[in-house]
Amino acid sequence: MAEVKLAAQVRTEFGKGAARRTRRANLVPAVIYGHGAEPVHITLPGHDLMMALKTANVLIGLEIDGKDALVIPKAVQRNALKGDIEHVDLLTVKRGEKVNVEIAVHVEGDLAPGGNLLEYVQNTLLVEAEATHIPESVTVSIAGLDAGDSILAKDVPLPKGSVLAGDEDAVVLQVVSAQAEEPSAEAAEEGAEA
Repeated sequence: MAEVKLAAQVRTEFGKGAARRTRRANLVPAVIYGHGAEPVHITLPGHDLMMALKTANVLIGLEIDGKDALVIPKAVQRNALKGDIEHVDLLTVKRGEKVNVEIAVHVEGDLAPGGNLLEYVQNTLLVEAEATHIPESVTVSIAGLDAGDSILAKDVPLPKGSVLAGDEDAVVLQVVSAQAEEPSAEAAEEGAEA
């Protein structure tokens, strides 16, 4: 995964009014946590941050007052109506350090013939990976699976360098048979008369 570079500025004003002024200037308030250090309050360019966050678990290289910091997004708060980014919590990481992140689960292939439906029990998997080599997603083959079949977390092929960090016996995907609707009372009576 490529590293995205952003320029950050240290925040000195706090509170609702300061946050609103920051957002009007097309900046996003953020906080950097991690490694036992004191939290660092910063602002980031809004558009550049939005573009960076389009990639899940993006690795962000920050330049703060001449110093470099490597971070990954931990929590993103968005405006419920507009969808704009209102605040971001960032986690400090180091090259070579292992981090736990959730990655998306994608499927490929077709289920067995018949009225089968695929149910996503989990859309993501918790994995441990090196901070500079976080996979974007995993792909699972569902080819030929029939009703009653399921795929457990331990059955999902993980990219090289990643290990499962969550429950290995958790169900990720399961195949269920499509259930027909019960005929209405009128249709049942008409069928009995015929």
